[in-house]
Amino acid sequence: MSRRWQWFHRWGSPPYVFRVGRRWQIGFGLVGFALVTLGWIWGLAFAPVDYQQGNSYRIIFLHVPVAFLAQSLYIGVAVAGVVLLVWKMKLADAAIQAALPVGAILTFLALATGAIWGKPTWGTYWVWDARLTSMLFLLFLYLGAMALRPALPSDVAGKAVALLLVVGVINIPIIKYSVEWWNTLHQGATLKLTEKPAMPPSMWIPLVISIFGIYCLAAYAVLARLRTLLLIKESKSQWARSYAEERHGL
Repeated sequence: MSRRWQWFHRWGSPPYVFRVGRRWQIGFGLVGFALVTLGWIWGLAFAPVDYQQGNSYRIIFLHVPVAFLAQSLYIGVAVAGVVLLVWKMKLADAAIQAALPVGAILTFLALATGAIWGKPTWGTYWVWDARLTSMLFLLFLYLGAMALRPALPSDVAGKAVALLLVVGVINIPIIKYSVEWWNTLHQGATLKLTEKPAMPPSMWIPLVISIFGIYCLAAYAVLARLRTLLLIKESKSQWARSYAEERHGL
């Protein structure tokens, strides 16, 4: 095996991922909690009032991070789907199982907070806007992938879910560019890597902090679910039994 690819195969080993994942899980949890606390206190209590939307804009400190992450996490599970289909790596299937519920919750939060924000801004909780509709479709993709697994035999369920996720990734650029391709009610991107933020630093800095914090907390949740799934799937292996005995002091 080429030394260049050793890292790839190492991350396909359940005991290695379980052991290393614990350190990453703790780190992501602590950093995420600190960043979210800082970002939300700064954004909710100290950021200035928006001259157009008043205080209602402050929901962006939750809405924008979860909306970003819902899309990023879907790309992540689609990549894991490719790994499963091409390299048949079982750990990729476990990662998909761990991440799908987290992604579904994030997408639901994005839709719910967007509706709350939309009422005072647009005068309605929901319109069949291109951005909103494509985000709703993203939620259906998450839920559909979760429902597909128990509906199929176990030997083909993982591959079927992976294929659905890979095909569904076409929805991500539709979400991103919907406000440019169509005449939509939804505003354009709040932050762009290629442009200077339209907001003052006292608004966009806590927003960026909140985004990084939510990403870290989501990583904590996915790793926690992944490590639990690995213990269940590998319950008959020596490393899992040894861990269980050590945990219970046997």
